[in-house]
Amino acid sequence: MENGKNGIQRKITTETLAVSAMLIAMATVLSYFTFGQWPYGGSITLGSMIPIVLISLKYPFAWSALTALAYSLIQMMQGFYAPPVENIVNYTLMILLDYVIAFGVLSLAGPIFRHMSQNHSVRVRIMSAAVTCFILRFVCHFISGLIIWGYYAPEGQPVWIYSLVYNGPYMLAESVIGGVILFFSGKMLLELFIQKNPN
Repeated sequence: MENGKNGIQRKITTETLAVSAMLIAMATVLSYFTFGQWPYGGSITLGSMIPIVLISLKYPFAWSALTALAYSLIQMMQGFYAPPVENIVNYTLMILLDYVIAFGVLSLAGPIFRHMSQNHSVRVRIMSAAVTCFILRFVCHFISGLIIWGYYAPEGQPVWIYSLVYNGPYMLAESVIGGVILFFSGKMLLELFIQKNPN
């Protein structure tokens, strides 16, 4: 990849491909360790988003966004739920909101981490950057619930409440699990994969 502003060449090395593939594989394996499966998609996993966050912390945004896209496609293959009203618009919105954008926002962890004030400790910056991305992922699922999955809302219940009640519990649990893991081991993982002490 090449940065057009300064002409700096960033090569996609064999190591880059190998580390990214390994972390995507780890994320995929962790996604199978679930503590509950929601009827129309969504589950509480054993920190499956963390490896994708680590890719974002290690590599430039363009590459981490590409790997997040690859992971979103793997997630689609693992379990794809057809929207209640099957038309091209709903399919497109669901693919974007529940997969591509929902997992794509994890690639923002690196830029957020690097732009945070260094007055905070590394572990706080890592956790804060990751949890911010987890919240953004929740927003994607929440919007999807409003415009697509609200079809399943019980009669008389506002769609926004249905989407909040459906998506809130598992995304809150995912965020807590991921945040706690990264708070206690994020610096170690960062040093392990980046192989230098972060500022």
